Amino acid sequence: MLDVFITSRVRRKIVVVYAKYPDFKTHVRGLAKLIKEDPGNIQRELRRLEKSGFLISSKHGNAKVYATNKQFPIFKELQSIVIKSQQQSQNRPRPNSV
Repeated sequence: MLDVFITSRVRRKIVVVYAKYPDFKTHVRGLAKLIKEDPGNIQRELRRLEKSGFLISSKHGNAKVYATNKQFPIFKELQSIVIKSQQQSQNRPRPNSV
């Protein structure tokens, strides 16, 4: 369901992770390993989400670590949409295989 509103597959995966787990913090490579996507694509989407205000970043040594901005104006609403869309996809009836 989220795919209708968030057309980028990588961005959608990132939003789901950070909305569902607001205390989650990681660097690009850690997130790439978790969601099984290319680090270059992830880095581009993280920058976009940081620019929009959804994510915040900080430097930890040589790595840039990203975290959810819980003060983002529509964070609670976005979190609710993510959770509802995942529940809906889990409750969807599956067609019988022949």
